[in-house]
Amino acid sequence: MSSHGVRSVYHSLVCASHPAQHVSRRFRSFSIPRKQTPRSFHSAARLAVVKPYLLADIGEGITECQIIQWFVQPGARVSQFDKICEVQSDKAAVEITSRFDGVIKKLYYEADDMAKVGKPLVDIDIQNELSPEDEALTKVPETQRAAETGAEASGNAQPHLQTGPQTGQISLRPEDKKPAPTVPSGKHRALATPAVRHLTKQLNIVITDVPGTGKDGRVLKEDVQRFAQTQNQEPADTSPGQSPVMLGEDRTIRLTPIQSQMFKAMTNSLSIPHFLYSDHIDFTSLNSLRRTINRASPPAKLSALPIVMKAASLALSAFPALNSHLDTTTDAEKPILTQKAAHNIGFAVDTPQGLLVPVVKNVQTFSILALATEILRLSNLARDGKLTTADFSGATFTISNIGSIGGGVVTPIIVAPQVAILGVGKVKVVPAFAEDGSLVKREDCVFSLSADHRVVDGAMAAKFSEALKRYLEEPGAMLVSLR
Repeated sequence: MSSHGVRSVYHSLVCASHPAQHVSRRFRSFSIPRKQTPRSFHSAARLAVVKPYLLADIGEGITECQIIQWFVQPGARVSQFDKICEVQSDKAAVEITSRFDGVIKKLYYEADDMAKVGKPLVDIDIQNELSPEDEALTKVPETQRAAETGAEASGNAQPHLQTGPQTGQISLRPEDKKPAPTVPSGKHRALATPAVRHLTKQLNIVITDVPGTGKDGRVLKEDVQRFAQTQNQEPADTSPGQSPVMLGEDRTIRLTPIQSQMFKAMTNSLSIPHFLYSDHIDFTSLNSLRRTINRASPPAKLSALPIVMKAASLALSAFPALNSHLDTTTDAEKPILTQKAAHNIGFAVDTPQGLLVPVVKNVQTFSILALATEILRLSNLARDGKLTTADFSGATFTISNIGSIGGGVVTPIIVAPQVAILGVGKVKVVPAFAEDGSLVKREDCVFSLSADHRVVDGAMAAKFSEALKRYLEEPGAMLVSLR
């Protein structure tokens, strides 16, 4: 049938059911469509897209993290909240989880590499709808994009992403594609701390070759150093009458993330004018009370530290200037001293990774036994490398209980923005004279208070120390003051 015949039939059908004024309009708009390219239809659901998943800011000014281990490999399917990897920052080990459902396409780092905050961590084929918050986790900041563009122009281009012409899928250009890093696995990797794994890499040692002496076969730093020493020892040339001399070799090693953080913190502390106030404290009554409580089998064994921490909190209530943050960066000409209401007290823990300082928040609200339980919990997490960034942040005062390791007197260093730190030495049994002149046994401990002389004067430091001394030498006075 010709096109004219088709139009006649259509006109007859329309005229039978519509008024004339509509017929002419409909007739004019009708025509035989030409053959067209089929149009694609789009549904509301988002199609799968491959996007970079950025390493988010984990706080405390941290700009890079060391990759400890990967929990996924390219091709692995993940759901929301599944673990992607574990990273070690300057202060803590943190597990990074997925915000999306999808398939891992690429890993940007190998184990032990340093990952930059705000840069891609993995490429993920996203298979669920993206909220605006989630979308932000896949967008490279404009400042970084500009830096990468400049690097490309200078000949140092980094692999970047481009959008496909039809699907909106983001993929690597063929010339930028690199083989995905292998994912190390095995029992020994899970039984060594990040610092130990980093040390083995520096010394070019395979961790599975090192016999572990820690709990459950954990490889300790001492195990690696001992193994490296035996590897480096070579028999020296000997002549008759001489015994062989075993010589080692000089080693150049990089600072671990924790050592790097200590380096930066202590460098900043050089700008603080310290002054030290020290005194001897009689621990005889305190230790007698502590032993009596421990015989009653409390939930956590009571050491001297929670008692010292509670006594420090009571003394800080009377002298709040020592529980302060000093801000000298906002306006160097007009520094701001903020007296903190919460007593967030940090305490030093010796771990295989190095010295860590977790923080007990709101000490003023704890009982002594509750403090003992919290200190034990944080200490165990620190030794297992499982502290989070929140466990380190917000300290307003610090206690360095170096006496738990050894040493009678310590000169602790203030960490900004705090204005004071207390050093606790080792308790020693010494002879002393009683009030009646008789010779008695005394448990003596030296306390050393370092204070920022810009805001704390000697008289205030002495008054604080005397209040602390009274609480510890007369536990009854502390009990009366507890709320």
